[in-house]
Order: sequence, then structure tokens, then C-alpha cells
Amino acid sequence: MVKLKFLGLLITAVILILACEKDDICVDGDTPLLQISFFDAEDTNTVSTVTSIRVIGDGQTEVIETDSLVDRTDLENISIPLKTTETSTTFQFIVDSEDDDDGNETGNIDTVTFSYELGDEYVSRACGFIANYNNVTSNVSLDTNNWIKSIEIITEDVNLDNINTTHVKIYH
Repeated sequence: MVKLKFLGLLITAVILILACEKDDICVDGDTPLLQISFFDAEDTNTVSTVTSIRVIGDGQTEVIETDSLVDRTDLENISIPLKTTETSTTFQFIVDSEDDDDGNETGNIDTVTFSYELGDEYVSRACGFIANYNNVTSNVSLDTNNWIKSIEIITEDVNLDNINTTHVKIYH
């Protein structure tokens, strides 16, 4: 009886494995990140490092970290996620980020809002749909000490076709 149960489980496992198709494994299903490069505001063709950058989603307490964005490091390029359920995402971009003795942020904070239209793209049966961002625009909130001088949208559409190109240039 035990051998029959084992044989039945083995046959079931083989059938399930053979029934899987290539589409049952999601490889390309990630929603694209917004690719940002930093440039010198005086010489707009020169890539410029931002010192000790920190990015926090507006209203959030957690720092955003991705493969290309490590908290409080010097970077020329970053990739950040946009919201997939809303038509805008606001971030606090902090340069020269560090904490004082009380744990308060002392860096220069600029608030940037990216607005966009959401579009869904079907990838495969396993991946389902991913979000694309179309007609991306930006707005920097003005304060008395903006470190971001201007923002240029290079590619208005953020999708799987252009995930490795710069979408936004920030001049500082």
C-alpha cells in the first residue's frame, strides 16, 4: 500500500513538472525603475557626483534603496521606483545627508514630484501585467536653498524597452 502511494505521488510530480511551460516562470516581469543621472548645472554635459545622497518617499520613514542606490553614498546615477497605483510620486532628495547628535537629518532636502500616466503591459502568463509610466513630468518644490537647480525629462515614457537608459537628468 505504501509503495502505491509513493508511486502515485511520483507520477503526480512528474506530470506537474512536465506540464510547466516556459511562460510559467517569470523572468522579465519587473516594473521598470526611473533612471536618474546627475549633471553639473554650470557645464550641463558633465556628469556630476552627488555627495552622500539619501532618497526618501514623501510621507515615508524608510530610505529607498535599490541595486543602484545605497543610502548616503556618492553617486552619479540612481534608479528609483514610482508608485503603480497613483499618478504621481513625491521624493525627498537629500544631499550631504547625515544625522546630528539627536538623530535629526542635517542634509539639504529638496522635494521632487514626478507625475505620469499609468499604463499596463502584459508580459506573459507567469508575469502577468507590469506598470509603464507615460508622459512623465517633474516639479521641484522651491525653498530658500535648493541644491537641485533644474530637471530635464529625457524620456517621457518609462517602460521595459528603455529600462537601461537615462529617463531624467537632474542638474545641481
